[in-house]
Amino acid sequence: MAVEIREVTKGASLKSFIYLPEKIHATHPQWLHPLYSDDHKFFDASKNRLFRHHAVKLWIAVKDGIVVGRIMGIIPTDYNQMNGENNVRFSFMETYDDYEVFEALLNAVVAWGKLQGCTGMVGPLGFSDKDPQGFLLEGFDQPTVMVTNCSFPYMIDLSLKFGLKTKLDLFEYRFPVTNELLQRMEPFAQRALQYQDLVMKEFTNTWQIRPYIVPVFELMNQTYQNIYGFAPYEEQEMKEFANRYLPLLDPKLIKIILNSKGQLLAFVIAMADLSQGIRAARGRLFPLGWWKILKSGRQTNTMMLMLGAVHENYRSRGLDSVMGIQLLKSALQKGYVESDSHLIMETNLRMLAEIERIEGHRLIKKYRIFEMPI
Repeated sequence: MAVEIREVTKGASLKSFIYLPEKIHATHPQWLHPLYSDDHKFFDASKNRLFRHHAVKLWIAVKDGIVVGRIMGIIPTDYNQMNGENNVRFSFMETYDDYEVFEALLNAVVAWGKLQGCTGMVGPLGFSDKDPQGFLLEGFDQPTVMVTNCSFPYMIDLSLKFGLKTKLDLFEYRFPVTNELLQRMEPFAQRALQYQDLVMKEFTNTWQIRPYIVPVFELMNQTYQNIYGFAPYEEQEMKEFANRYLPLLDPKLIKIILNSKGQLLAFVIAMADLSQGIRAARGRLFPLGWWKILKSGRQTNTMMLMLGAVHENYRSRGLDSVMGIQLLKSALQKGYVESDSHLIMETNLRMLAEIERIEGHRLIKKYRIFEMPI
């Protein structure tokens, strides 16, 4: 039978959209369930404020009466205007190894994008660079961590067959957490000692962090402008994002530097690798999923770097090394032996250089974002 593309709104179609990936990846040893409580909010237009600032469509593909694919289309109007682009994005795409389905889903995005006046398509890319990006290109045998895509090799093959071209690659590294790394950073941190008004803030509970949520996102808005796909956060979005992730964070893995006036100059946020707990809970918090996730956070020996920034007026002054030393001290005290870099875009040459200077680093995954004119 022909592939039927259906627009998703609520109810059964939204449920099918959300839970399809665990069917496609049922035998995939490295796939990681999402946290379904988050997904039910994220993909619901009435609950996700981002739907108010972007044109968004969700579709499922049905073949022989069975849901066999899904895709999200996004037109980031503000981002397009600020960056001189006119693209529609596709994201959260999942299919079996079936080109007919893959083609039908992307054609739905293309047709919609053209109706809205778009001249190009890019993806996989969500609302911002904080959503899962790219199809997996290398590292299929490596474990999946939170907020990253896990796709089969055939997704690359189907992309090329459709005519998509490379837009951007992203890299994920693992590196050892050692006292030697801490000592190597000490000379760089000495630069910061000449600035007497710097205050390092460390935390023991999440309530202590809350006053800094808005300043952290404001610094991100200032410093992430040149990162491809980044969209500035509004204050309400800042709070919603924080509420989504704060319960999962270990406050001891968050470091902030202020000046004597209380202005935020730099921050770094890391977290425990919760993937084993999420996998054991199958993405479900209840009845005991939350306990499995928290337990995995206490037992893991892997830390994940999530976010970080330094005020542009204080770069190359050693603030990143000061935070890095304190973060490594906390990580070593908690028994971590390695860290995951999370995704680094190929254009972020400074971060790539810093990771590749670390002895024992290894590239574990490579992702690719595609583009094409429409």
